[in-house]
Amino acid sequence: MKQRRAWSKGLALMLLALALVVTACGGGGKKGEGGSNGSAGGNSGGGASGGSTELSIMWWGPDARHEATLAALDVYTKQNPNVTFKPEYMAWDAYWQKLPTLVASKTVTDVLQMDAAYIQDYASKGVLADLSDIDLSGIVADNVIENLKIDGKLYGIPLSLNAQGYAYNKTKLEEYGIKLPWKDWTWEDYFNWAREAREKLPEGIYPIGDVNTWDGYQYYQTAMGKGPIMEDGGKKFNLDKELFIEFFTTFEEFRKQGIVPPAEMSASFLENDPQADPMASGKVMTRGASVGSVSALEDLLPGQVAVVNTPVGPAGGGWAQSTIFLSVYANSPDLEEAKKFVKWFITDEEAGKTLGLTRGIPINESIYKLLEPDMQRRDIIGKELYDVSVDKALPFYGTAAGWTEWTDYFKAQIEAVQFGQQTVEQAYENIAKMGEETAAKAASAG
Repeated sequence: MKQRRAWSKGLALMLLALALVVTACGGGGKKGEGGSNGSAGGNSGGGASGGSTELSIMWWGPDARHEATLAALDVYTKQNPNVTFKPEYMAWDAYWQKLPTLVASKTVTDVLQMDAAYIQDYASKGVLADLSDIDLSGIVADNVIENLKIDGKLYGIPLSLNAQGYAYNKTKLEEYGIKLPWKDWTWEDYFNWAREAREKLPEGIYPIGDVNTWDGYQYYQTAMGKGPIMEDGGKKFNLDKELFIEFFTTFEEFRKQGIVPPAEMSASFLENDPQADPMASGKVMTRGASVGSVSALEDLLPGQVAVVNTPVGPAGGGWAQSTIFLSVYANSPDLEEAKKFVKWFITDEEAGKTLGLTRGIPINESIYKLLEPDMQRRDIIGKELYDVSVDKALPFYGTAAGWTEWTDYFKAQIEAVQFGQQTVEQAYENIAKMGEETAAKAASAG
C-alpha cells in the first residue's frame, strides 16, 4: 500500500508539472516593443467545446489603435459570449514581414487587417475570402464598393474614409483676389487657373507645385480614360506616350513661366514639415493631399486650408475610398463568424465609440455622426476632402508588387527633365523601356 501511495503521489506531481509547462507554452507574452502582445500568429482552430469560438485577429498600428481595438474585442465578447479572441498587434514593418511567413505555413489568422497596397497581391494568392455576400448597402456607398472589388469580388471590409484631392490656402488666395478652386474642375481648368493665378501672385510665390512622381502623372492618364500604368497586377505596362509628353511638356513650360517653382526649390520641399512643406512654407498655394495629409496640413495652417477634388477628365478623377480593411482568411474554420465580426466592426455603435478615430474617419456615416461633435477641425477637413471627391472618384491604383524600383526610376528621370539634363521625350523612352522590362518579369513570375 505504501508503494502504491508513493506511485500515485509521483504521478500527481508529474501531471502538475506537465500542466505548468503547457500553461507556460500557451500563455501570451508581455507586450513587445512593436506593440505586440506576444501571441503566436496562426489560426485558433475554432469551434471549441461547448459551442464557443475563438477568433484569431491580427493588425498593425500605434498604441492608441491597439488599446482601442482590444477594448472593441471585449465589447464583441460581451455582446456574443460564445466568441473570444486571440489578438496579435504590431508595428507596420513587423506586420508585413510576418504575414508572408504565416501564409507559407498556412497559419494566417481568421481576421487580418489589410492595406490597399497589398490586398490585390494577397487576394490573387487565394489568401483572402470573398466577402461579397456581406450586405453593406446603406453603410458604404455603392460606387466605393465597386471600386474596391478585385475581379468582381470584395476581399476586404473598408474601415475608414480616404481620398486624394487638393488642398489650397483659402486665406491667401482671397487676399490676392484669386478665384478659389471649384468642385469638379477639369485638368484644362486647373492649368488655366494656374496661368491666371500667376498674374496676381507676388514673385517667389507659385499657384501650383511641380510633378515628378508616377502617381502624380497617373491621375492625369486615368482621368483621360486611358487606365492605370500597371495593369493585371503589374504584368502589363500601360503608359500613354501622347498624354505623357503633353503633361510633362506643360510643366516644362510652367517652369519657364514661373507658374511652378524652379527645380531646386521643388527638390527641397518636404510635405507636412513646418518649414519645408510647399504650402506651410507659403511658397505654393495648392498641393495634392489625402485625408491624412490634409489633416496634418490643417495643423500647420490652422483655419487657412480648404479642399477640392483632384482635377477630372472624361473618366473622372482622383480616388475616394478606404485604403485600410479587415479581411478574412480564406481557410478559416470559423469563416461565417469571422464575416459576422468584420461587418459588426463598422456597424455597431458601441464599437464605433470605442474605436474612435484610431483608423481614421469611420466609413460608416452613422458612426461618423456619433463622433462628429467631439471632432477637431483637422478631422472635419478630412471628411470634407472625401465628400468633395467621392462622386467623381476612380479606383485607387497602388504600386504593383515588384514595381518599387521602377517608381523610383520614374522620379529620377523626371527630375532630370526638371533640372534640364534631358528632354521629356528622352525621359519617356527610358521610363517606358524599364516599364516593359518590369512587366515582363512580373508576367514570367506568374
